[in-house]
Amino acid sequence: MKLYLVPTPIGNLGDMTYRAVEILQQVDLILAEDTRTSGKLLNHYQIKTPMLSYHMHNEHKIADSIVKRIAAGETMALITDAGSPGISDPGFLLARKVIAANLEIESLPGATAFVPALTSSGLPSDKFVFEGFLPVKKGRQTRLKLLAEETRTIVFYESPHKLMKTLTDFQTHYGADRQISISREITKMFEEHYRGTVAEAIAYFTEKKPKGEFVIVLGAK
Repeated sequence: MKLYLVPTPIGNLGDMTYRAVEILQQVDLILAEDTRTSGKLLNHYQIKTPMLSYHMHNEHKIADSIVKRIAAGETMALITDAGSPGISDPGFLLARKVIAANLEIESLPGATAFVPALTSSGLPSDKFVFEGFLPVKKGRQTRLKLLAEETRTIVFYESPHKLMKTLTDFQTHYGADRQISISREITKMFEEHYRGTVAEAIAYFTEKKPKGEFVIVLGAK
């Protein structure tokens, strides 16, 4: 009668914790964002627990039935393709419903991309704001303008094909000289960290085509 939120490695499989492996071996069912992706991780750690697909496209349909199963005595774990459930990944909706049903929920500490990007950025990390992905269209400009007043370090996630648009938006709203740190492929073979001004980052990634998933750390104004 419990739900575990279990982080999974963002790249390097060695970042899986001993406790995470134990929990995934012990639960009755693993809720996985993509069973094919998670299947590789489970095979690596010889975890035989059955999986059920749980992602942003079906969570509203099946969340209630999952809560009922937990209430009936099953113990489940929620994992995503990489990182911590609920951080720019499915998790919030189910966690809220489990809590509303007065059932137990436990979140394990573990891998998430923005923490190593922030702490290795050289930018102030004592106070920061995590924004995740900016809106693609509707509400994007409003959000960018709102963040212009933010005095703390801001952390964003971005995909490779939208990186240049986001950097250009930053230059427009926050200035070309704003300090920035851009990390990609954290814990993977081609991990890279670029640090400089927004204008310098635009020049760099104009010459070097963006590849991989990015974490952008924007310095305070």
